[in-house]
Amino acid sequence: MNATDRKAKAARYLKFVEWSDEDECFVGRCPGLFHGGCHGSDEAEVYRQLCRIAEEWVKIIEDERTPLPPATAGRSYSGKFVVRVSPELHQRVALKAMSRGESLNQLVAGALAKA
Repeated sequence: MNATDRKAKAARYLKFVEWSDEDECFVGRCPGLFHGGCHGSDEAEVYRQLCRIAEEWVKIIEDERTPLPPATAGRSYSGKFVVRVSPELHQRVALKAMSRGESLNQLVAGALAKA
């Protein structure tokens, strides 16, 4: 596979670059394709580096004759997902929501939005 094909395949994965107060630098990640990431003081350079790493991962995965993971760019989400918890936690959270005058869904959605 040539570099153009790898670049096109790597483009199918979302890439994030954000400032990390803890690390005092920009951190780049591509969680749909690989764990870990890259970092640096220049946001644009971190993104360029992240794109190169993603292309390298595409090559590594395909050289191993392993299928690429599902693409993350352009993916749509329904807004619904199931979370399994213990019956005790379910009860505690449901009672907490009732005490606040909220539905369980409102309480959990609010907590997720803050996370």
